[in-house]
Amino acid sequence: MTHSKPFRISERLKSFKFAFQGIYSFFRTEHNARIHLASAIAVIILGFYLRINSFEWCWISVAITLVFITELLNSAIEALCNVVSPQFNIDIKKTKDISAGAVLVASFFAMAVGLIIFLPKLL
Repeated sequence: MTHSKPFRISERLKSFKFAFQGIYSFFRTEHNARIHLASAIAVIILGFYLRINSFEWCWISVAITLVFITELLNSAIEALCNVVSPQFNIDIKKTKDISAGAVLVASFFAMAVGLIIFLPKLL
């Protein structure tokens, strides 16, 4: 039977520090992260300009968050794959391709949400 460590605020704060370090590293080292960030900022500015409603903001927020979550996970999976198998490996390639596909699906979803919300307002 494993015993868990007692709850300590200092340990919880460290976990936040590590998470923020990961996000910082993500934006500093991943080109796609910066592209997604620029797109998110543009969408947010457009949302304010077009005065979208609360319901529409919810969908925009979900879409942006989903893209960032999938890109973060994709980056983590790719980094781990590169350590596990630095040389070419067909199974690692498949893993990387599938995780990249998740980002693509999330991006298509975000694009669809953007079109549904913004296109009628722009036309």
